[in-house]
Amino acid sequence: MKKNMLIGIMLLFMLITACSYGAGRDSINRHTVSSLDLKSIMGTWYEIARFDHRFERGMDNVTATYTLLPDGTVEVKNRGLRDGKESVSIGHAKPTRAPGQLRVSFFWKFYSDYNILAIAPDGKWMIIGSSSPKYLWILSRTPQLPEKTLKYIVSLAEQRGYNVGELIYVKQS
Repeated sequence: MKKNMLIGIMLLFMLITACSYGAGRDSINRHTVSSLDLKSIMGTWYEIARFDHRFERGMDNVTATYTLLPDGTVEVKNRGLRDGKESVSIGHAKPTRAPGQLRVSFFWKFYSDYNILAIAPDGKWMIIGSSSPKYLWILSRTPQLPEKTLKYIVSLAEQRGYNVGELIYVKQS
């Protein structure tokens, strides 16, 4: 009887811990833009800032080029320099029913959320996130943004709950 009670208490403690962990993760506002003309984001974007992750670690001069394919999907070509050598990865994205949300895959049939969280009224910058708070990108149509504009974009990400202190600012030459 005591053993069952102890097991029950341990399971309750584990459940409370798991719920607490999940609550912290949900503090990120992942809502995408309310409308998006997919054609408007085609072309080359410069990565201004990002969160650190292994597949772009140590990379500078990073760009993303989006090309609309005849079947309505998007080719995503990411390029950058790591230790002076070009690194290229090509993936494919497919739109979802939610405006501003795509599902992108760089490996076989494993897709991840690619959420356009904000886009400038003139289309010159955008903020990209995913279903995880570990991924965030600030992209621009130009290699640099005015400091005032960048501060504004970073403040938008912070208002959404992202830890903007973790941003890595990408060298673009």
